[in-house]
Amino acid sequence: MLENIYTELIAEHSQSKENRRALANATIKERGHNPSCGDEITLELEIADGVIKDAAFGGTGCAISQASTDMMIDLMRGKTIDEAKRLAELFIGMIHGDIIDDNELEELDEAAALKNISTMPARVKCATLAWHTLDAAIKNSGGDKLA
Repeated sequence: MLENIYTELIAEHSQSKENRRALANATIKERGHNPSCGDEITLELEIADGVIKDAAFGGTGCAISQASTDMMIDLMRGKTIDEAKRLAELFIGMIHGDIIDDNELEELDEAAALKNISTMPARVKCATLAWHTLDAAIKNSGGDKLA
């Protein structure tokens, strides 16, 4: 049952076109690349007054990297920079198996369904690519000044 939900979410989000587009008013653009498998994304963010107003991405990769990116964008839209950084840390901690409390992971919404990737070492970088790219985008743009 849980496996079916996981598979359906991966399929749904990896094929979704809603967040896969160029962002007309992007204030930050960051490229993320996973050399071990070739996944790559370009993450675009529109940040105003310390809030992620909109986000989008382009790129290619496996279903897990594309689905994780799509889920992350859905989660980050409308969040402050500080909230986005905290959620990225939470997700990365979950994927690395450091954070396992389901109550704590509820904040990740659908992205929490990727929790079991922590047991698949070859897929960890796929799942975290977008989240590390978001973190780099915030840092490279002086993210602490954006908040």
